[in-house]
Amino acid sequence: MAKVPRPDELDPIETASRDEIAALQLARLQATLQRAYDHVPHYRQAFDAAGVHPSDCRRLEDLARFPFTGKQDLRANYPFGLFAVPREQVVRIHASSGTTGKPTVVGYTRGDIETWATVVARSIRAAGGRAGDICHIAYGYGLFTGGLGAHYGAERLGCTVVPMSGGQTEKQVQLITDFKPRIIMVTPSYMLNIIEELERQGLDAAQTSLEIGIFGAEPWTPAMRVEIERRAGLDAVDIYGLSEVMGPGVASECVESKDGPVIWEDHFYPEIIDPETGAVLPDGEEGELVFTSLTKEAMPVIRYRTRDLTRLLPPTSRSMRRMDKITGRSDDMMIIRGVNVFPTQIEELILKAAELAPHYQLVLTREGHLDQLDVLVETRIDLPTRLSALESEGVGRSLERAIKTYVGISTRVRVMAAGSIERTTTGKARRVFDKRPK
Repeated sequence: MAKVPRPDELDPIETASRDEIAALQLARLQATLQRAYDHVPHYRQAFDAAGVHPSDCRRLEDLARFPFTGKQDLRANYPFGLFAVPREQVVRIHASSGTTGKPTVVGYTRGDIETWATVVARSIRAAGGRAGDICHIAYGYGLFTGGLGAHYGAERLGCTVVPMSGGQTEKQVQLITDFKPRIIMVTPSYMLNIIEELERQGLDAAQTSLEIGIFGAEPWTPAMRVEIERRAGLDAVDIYGLSEVMGPGVASECVESKDGPVIWEDHFYPEIIDPETGAVLPDGEEGELVFTSLTKEAMPVIRYRTRDLTRLLPPTSRSMRRMDKITGRSDDMMIIRGVNVFPTQIEELILKAAELAPHYQLVLTREGHLDQLDVLVETRIDLPTRLSALESEGVGRSLERAIKTYVGISTRVRVMAAGSIERTTTGKARRVFDKRPK
């Protein structure tokens, strides 16, 4: 459905040799380390404490000698302590929600905004978008980087932007049917809400004008891609980013291969580390994703620990390396009776059940001294007939057996009627509810 880019439509760096990419990365990395050391007291102190200096980075591999940056460092330097330019040169500020403490603040110079727009435009083009396409943006606008990041990139590519933001699902459907966009940018969980609203109104979601869905801001499985593509009749591609590093557009899938987001390595240098030891792992091994910005002016980040678990893969559609699907987050991992469990593991099993919808909640409680996981699921809205209580119980037992077999833990599955699980209206779905005593 989506158009595959011609070689002459790509930025030269997208088809450069690995040697050319590495040479550019090293030059930009050395400049970034020096900039951080000279202008950010936190990095000067961290480098000095680790016994390293920017001049020690003579090869890309030397980056492993430098200290990590974590979310706690951003909070400790709240609000503007990590800026490498005078605050007056910062033209935009974004911030996290701060639900677990102080928000993490990110600043952008005018040059940073230009860079950000460029990598998002490149991402949309990789997904098959072109100048003149109507792009419906249902990511949230505001302090969250999703909406404005997508917006600037789509405009940079030359698209006609519909800045809908999140929520108002009925209005989302109205604008999609009236304006006939070719592209939608939204979280995958909220795309399911839009599909359900189309179906509720008696419309065939696969017959809208949408041909490309660019989905990000939360982990989603290959099974979720199949579900969305089947029901919405579009190409579903994955875009990756996080505000601490830039926002959406750090990496994005190519529509012709759909084999994992290509990391735009001319702007972001990736590493995979062992989450426990911090040791750098070779390409192909799964671990925690770490990023160093190579071109950010206002707020360079050195070896930022994303907590996302994935692996680096060799280039395919572009000359830059890819990242595999995010399997979970090291800080979102649930430890249940000694077993490491990620929500995406359970999501995959739910999506294999023909009777179940891709909406779920995982509720953790403690009974006595033992942790208990309840899995709340619902039946599909498009089932020919409503399941009886006995049939629902059978579906639940089947899912319990699958989780026990493939994940290794006992759970209680509760199968509810279609529409029972609370829907997200603003973007990211909340999957895990930890009600255990602190």
